[in-house]
Amino acid sequence: MKRIRLTTAEALAKYLIAQKIKIDGQVEQLFGNCFGIFGHGNVTCFAQQLKFIEERIPTWRGQNEQSMAMAAVAYAKANKRQRIGIATTSIGPGAANMVTAAGVAHANRLPLLMISGDTYASRLPDPVLQQTEHFHNPTISTNDAFKAVTRYWDRIMHPEQLIHSLPHAIDTMLDPACCGPAFLGVPQDVWGYTFEFPECFFEEKIHRIRRPVPEQVMLEQAAELIKKAKKPLIISGGGIHYSEAAEELKKFAEKHNMPVVETIAGRATMLQDNPLNCGPIGVTGSDSANYMAAHADLVLAVGTRLQDFTTGSWSVFRNEALKIVSINVANFDAIKHRSVPVIGDAKVTLPMLSNELKDIRFSKEWSGQGVVVTDKWKAVVRQRITPVEGEMASYAQVVGAVNRLSEPGDTVVTAAGGLPAELAMNWQSHQIGKFDIEFGYSCMGYEIAGGWGARMANPDHDVVVLVGDGSYMLMNSDIYSSVMTGHKMIVVVCDNAGFAVINKLQNNTGNKSFNNLLKDCRRNSPELARVDFAKHAEAQGAMALKINGMHEFDKAFAKAKASDRTAVIVVDIDPDAWSECDCWWEVGLPKVTRDENTAKAIADWEESRKYQRPGV
Repeated sequence: MKRIRLTTAEALAKYLIAQKIKIDGQVEQLFGNCFGIFGHGNVTCFAQQLKFIEERIPTWRGQNEQSMAMAAVAYAKANKRQRIGIATTSIGPGAANMVTAAGVAHANRLPLLMISGDTYASRLPDPVLQQTEHFHNPTISTNDAFKAVTRYWDRIMHPEQLIHSLPHAIDTMLDPACCGPAFLGVPQDVWGYTFEFPECFFEEKIHRIRRPVPEQVMLEQAAELIKKAKKPLIISGGGIHYSEAAEELKKFAEKHNMPVVETIAGRATMLQDNPLNCGPIGVTGSDSANYMAAHADLVLAVGTRLQDFTTGSWSVFRNEALKIVSINVANFDAIKHRSVPVIGDAKVTLPMLSNELKDIRFSKEWSGQGVVVTDKWKAVVRQRITPVEGEMASYAQVVGAVNRLSEPGDTVVTAAGGLPAELAMNWQSHQIGKFDIEFGYSCMGYEIAGGWGARMANPDHDVVVLVGDGSYMLMNSDIYSSVMTGHKMIVVVCDNAGFAVINKLQNNTGNKSFNNLLKDCRRNSPELARVDFAKHAEAQGAMALKINGMHEFDKAFAKAKASDRTAVIVVDIDPDAWSECDCWWEVGLPKVTRDENTAKAIADWEESRKYQRPGV
């Protein structure tokens, strides 16, 4: 066997560029980009190797380890998990900054390869700069924090361990059932250690995403249960996007006349003008979808983990006779709440299940109810998104304007705060996909970083980022990153002067406003300081516009579209104008109260608990 002597850093870089994936018949680099902030722990050995391969895996410099890793997450999501981004950091705080991004990838089942430096394996220089010393266990470092938010974790103590670790890390990230982030920690001295690697280890490898096929007995059990239904409902989840099964979903629903509702991750899996699309389900959904869920006697959940915002903390299903059939690649998700599991990929499973159902079509009365309630929801949306002269703008009006003005191929991105609900509740899907609400981890700060990564995945179309003033203040430096690297975005900053959606929750549970809206925060001056977001964005190199209301939005958006670099539109938003739907959500409330208003609010909240479906 031929061997080649390489350092750990050389071997890692050489292996990464050998990994390819076939997408639509074309072979691409599996790792499409790398984001790096270099320091001790990754600069002396690994950075140089990244330079040598930058024509095949370009390395981009972010401004913060958390945001650059979130850009890599958004890049993977926009590529439907078929291409992966890398993020590398130094030891200590550089690595710790990236833990939040790992949580985003983990909660959303998205691939991300993280490579961080670590303390010395020899321990001779200990304690080194940025080392967190543990008196009882010298093997612990900052990198151990990643264990809670990764699917695969390893510390490379010898170069030859790469032969075992790298294939497993990549398989984890590409496995549709356990997809998630992988982490490698490499001690500073180990980067330079050498080993006689087998040359065959670095041969080109063309990967593919597996499509698990369900067992026949599972299909038969599911079909028998579905055939007995009178009011079946499909819940379309994010797995439809990753499986590229939107067309199969449409054909299945239309053949069997089954209404469809969408989760947050499953938004834009079906066009809004399809009469079977009854809108978004759950807390951030529509009364139409929640009506259908309340009356359904069978739910076919496809590619969804049935998160609490989808199920209204398991209160949206109000038919006691309800049965659940779940199509999912992950057994963990497929068996939730006594579901009949069909373990398989949506693209291959839906046609197989359809064959088992033969030519059965469910009643026009049931699907007709869906059309009636959905038309009512659409009318409500039209009212929400229509500006009212003389009134302050609302989130819904901004969403409606972006929806109307976006062009085919454009992607919309948001996360956390009030915008995910407003976008999910009011967006009318005119194209499949191109829609990213990060709500698995609901991570403030994802928006702008995610927009940067999404633009890398969509170089020929605009990415429109919707971000609140709170999230903007938390993480905005990738406006500069996008200007520096030439990845233009349109960023719409919705300024409602604080964390308004949490203030809303605070008030709805009987509590008084405190420390959320800026006006309610403790300060030592009576004057309320406000941020000039347009000037701030302009200082980072963006073209920026502050508008005085929705009557100026279209013109500003046209200028942003025409801009040759990232453009930022700032609009003041009414902190009390919210879209609402009839859906309960479980929040931790006190069992003992000292205030009548709080007691009444909690009593009203608890009244809806009677609809909560038990877990067995």
